[in-house]
Amino acid sequence: MLTIKKFPFNPLQENTYVVYNEQSDCLIVDPGCYFENERNELKQFIEQNGLRAKYLLNTHGHFDHVFGDQFVFTTWGLKPHLHETEKPMFNMALMAAQRWDMSFEPYSGDIIFLREHDTIRLGTDELSVLFTPGHSPGHISFYCKEQNFVLSGDVLFRDSIGRTDLPGGDFKQLAESIKTRLYVLPDETIVYSGHGPETRIGYEKKHNPFVLG
Repeated sequence: MLTIKKFPFNPLQENTYVVYNEQSDCLIVDPGCYFENERNELKQFIEQNGLRAKYLLNTHGHFDHVFGDQFVFTTWGLKPHLHETEKPMFNMALMAAQRWDMSFEPYSGDIIFLREHDTIRLGTDELSVLFTPGHSPGHISFYCKEQNFVLSGDVLFRDSIGRTDLPGGDFKQLAESIKTRLYVLPDETIVYSGHGPETRIGYEKKHNPFVLG
């Protein structure tokens, strides 16, 4: 049984997630901790709950989602997992952040590449990798069939979708990803987005003004 803890971090209020099981193993998704107090908050939550950090997962490489990758590596020795086609965006994160008058220490070590249909195992629980490009070229989402939730990154939000006016963005591709990868999931599937509140697949299929089911 997986439990999900959300941390809205950094000036862009990006949702960082810690997903953990009853055996106290956890994975960290899109660590956006930018300020020192945010890094401390993430570390204290993991330590105070006696969790063992096993994976660092990135849905995509935009700076607000990777601010904390180097911190996570330094603290727990975890290398980022992302899709290979997202590496150029990942490598551009510092330069992109500087355009927003922000700076950070980027991760510069080895990367573990994921492909669609790969499985991330945390004890007996599993997350499947969905290839969901459009917001960025190599965006992926993580789906747990057994517990009916998906960590969608910046693909799908409540009543909205990810931006496609950034480098590598493509609206037609994003709409296709939503329709063929997310809207085919059960209606009751909870969507944990990269920004903002949770939603459900069934709600978005009926009400999302950008991509209807």
